[in-house]
Amino acid sequence: MITITTARLLCTQITESDWDFFHALQTDPQVMFYVADMPQEEEIRAAFTSRLPLWSHQSPHWLCLVVSDRASGKRLGVTGYIHRDSDCAEVGFLFAPDAQGQGYGTESLQAVCDYAFREGGIKRLIATVTTGNLASRSLLEKVGFTLEQELHESYRLRGKLHNDWLFGLMRDDYF
Repeated sequence: MITITTARLLCTQITESDWDFFHALQTDPQVMFYVADMPQEEEIRAAFTSRLPLWSHQSPHWLCLVVSDRASGKRLGVTGYIHRDSDCAEVGFLFAPDAQGQGYGTESLQAVCDYAFREGGIKRLIATVTTGNLASRSLLEKVGFTLEQELHESYRLRGKLHNDWLFGLMRDDYF
């Protein structure tokens, strides 16, 4: 099982015991505002279950890490990546409202990038963000991602088409 430790955080692969926390993130309107329309219960369960198998570098599913405060053990969010090609992966993250704005996202994403580039054989990381999600954009840019493209009317959210920002980060640029 994969565990990544930072100065303040413990990032561990998701387990069945994380269901309530994962469900709470997926049903929080503030967390999901720029991510997706409120999913049905069966969609949340399917997303959760798909992330449970032990992950390896050849896995077709998300490396989903639960981010916790090392001192208190409090769960703060989830982060991770999924392979899009043999040496390219997409990163993602969701944080509880009370954990936002405290640098946890940046610290955990840096740890995921370090892991992906050093141990995962990844040469390029990408991220997709719905336009208007300035907090996620800022987090990605702090870690070194650059805006590469804006896709017009590419994502339906709350009954309307929205643009997506596509970000990228090359291993050589990160180090």
